[in-house]
Amino acid sequence: MFAIIGGSGLTTMPGLAVTRRQVVRTPYGEPSGALTFGRIGAAEIVFLPRHGYGHTIPPHQINYRANLWALREARVTGVLAVTTVGGIRDGFGPGALVVPDQIVDYTDARAHTFFEGPESSIGIPVSHIDFTWPYAQVLRARLLAAAAAAGEAVHDGGVYGATQGPRLETAAEIRRMERDGCDLVGMTGMPEAALARELGIDYACLSVVVNHAAGKGDSARAIALANLEAILAATMVRVHRIIEAFVAP
Repeated sequence: MFAIIGGSGLTTMPGLAVTRRQVVRTPYGEPSGALTFGRIGAAEIVFLPRHGYGHTIPPHQINYRANLWALREARVTGVLAVTTVGGIRDGFGPGALVVPDQIVDYTDARAHTFFEGPESSIGIPVSHIDFTWPYAQVLRARLLAAAAAAGEAVHDGGVYGATQGPRLETAAEIRRMERDGCDLVGMTGMPEAALARELGIDYACLSVVVNHAAGKGDSARAIALANLEAILAATMVRVHRIIEAFVAP
């Protein structure tokens, strides 16, 4: 069963025929909200908005461990994470959809692992996960195929730079990230991807570009925050089509 983790602009799942909601208690505290189970067509899925159903949780305060643990308890085997990002690379402007293949982690002070102590809480000794390719290749391929089936253009590949937030970045920080090889900037990509890997859950990401990053394109002097909502609303229609194709049996 797949789970959809929604970001900004995806706090509900249109087209989901809800069958039940389940509150899950975890050893790590409360998830962002109850898990919503339902069907899209013939496919059963679980939906969880990482910022909460009222978009009340800022990125640095999301309980990523509780969210992933709750999905594991629901026997989820694959996660499609939808993220909202700024575009750094030329061609990654507002309205673009990207399926990233790499991550650079700039976050700090987040609970970033389940491996705590000599015997981890997931019942296995502390180990080092292979994170060479942070997104599951099979799931990425399925996502790209779903976009093609839905007739939606997406960019195959890109480096997601995960920042702490909740503030947006300075132009100098974006220049540094560009030198580091980042193509996108967002605040929720980590530790979510690494935690999924620790739990053995396949994980892929669909990033929605809602603005040029600070100092780039039409954000050269300032980011026009008033425009983001309209861009997000228009692009989410395309995201919904891709999700429907992605979860189809």
